[in-house]
Amino acid sequence: MKHTQSLPEPLADALQHSQKLVERIRIEIKKKGSITFRRYMEMALYEPALGYYVAGMHKIGEQGDFITAPEVSPLFSQCLAQQCKDVLQTVLLNEKQNGSILELGAGTGIMATEILLALEKENCLPENYYILDLSPDLQQRQKEILELRAPHLLKLVTWLAQLPKHFSGIILGNEVLDAMPVDIFTQQNDSVFKHHVVWEDGKLCEQLQTADDAFTQKILALNIPHYATPYTSEINPNLDGWFKTLAECLHTGVILLADYGHPRKEYYFEERNQGTLICHYQHLVNEAPLHYTGLQDITASVDFTAVAESADDAGLTVAGFTSQATFLANCDLEPLFMNTLKEKPEEQYKLAQQVRTLSLPAEMGERFKFIALSKNYKQMLKGFSNMDQKVRL
Repeated sequence: MKHTQSLPEPLADALQHSQKLVERIRIEIKKKGSITFRRYMEMALYEPALGYYVAGMHKIGEQGDFITAPEVSPLFSQCLAQQCKDVLQTVLLNEKQNGSILELGAGTGIMATEILLALEKENCLPENYYILDLSPDLQQRQKEILELRAPHLLKLVTWLAQLPKHFSGIILGNEVLDAMPVDIFTQQNDSVFKHHVVWEDGKLCEQLQTADDAFTQKILALNIPHYATPYTSEINPNLDGWFKTLAECLHTGVILLADYGHPRKEYYFEERNQGTLICHYQHLVNEAPLHYTGLQDITASVDFTAVAESADDAGLTVAGFTSQATFLANCDLEPLFMNTLKEKPEEQYKLAQQVRTLSLPAEMGERFKFIALSKNYKQMLKGFSNMDQKVRL
């Protein structure tokens, strides 16, 4: 595995929590001899009561391990609200009924709050604002911030345990794809090895095992040149099933996903031969996913070509792909910034810094991408009206 960066020592109760999760993983390894890295990542992030995303710990924001765009600035969510407004109005026009919003993994609830407040100003509130989130801790935080910032809109919000049926409107997912468990592989010429996790010398260790024929052919189809091997990277086999489920849920409307990643041609660049997997712990980035199990986030960049292929196979239409900077500009970032500046002139520097973080190439502007997938929806999408980059996929 990649090098370990020096990290702060967790508190005693956090270490005890991690040890409980490691023990559960050790028991599964003992039964099977080893587990794939993907299964390890799934347990580290989502194991009931113990995984990173489902245990009661603050993960997002200044007191957590990382900050997402909605925490950077309300302007991000206000721009998304502009795209939501267009979709909701189109659904109302075509379906003769109000559309709804479904947010997948709603984080702290800030994005939901800001979107609802912005849509209220536009007199375009959805029929329902659904939130599907696996974390009981985050669900509670979402309810608290909505009660604090928009108590009169809380009646529109419903927390779901599963996807709704016959949904019409817009489905939002901000940094959802990067948290899906991935397989790690290493290719050497035409030989492919899948990364597994084993228990050796009293600790979790990584082990390479020869991949089966089906997995080998899938990796060789990526066309990584022999001269670039040994080449280590990731692949997400969960996308097909995930998009099939979303497509079955969606009757009319748009799925809008924002995340960091690359089209496939760039994802498997020669110089990216150590993969994209990273971990976040107390705002420090490291490359040691077997360290502090359950206490740190584990993510991999998104192969947006794979997203487009899986969506297409599920019967969805790829309706747009572009950088975050372009999407936000198309969705009125500048006029929204100017309006906020008029209301709060004393915050000029703070607001300018927020816009820079969201849109500069060296910050989030180019590293993060937006992709839109539609079903029974023909209207041009505002966020992709200028510089749609589907051709890069």
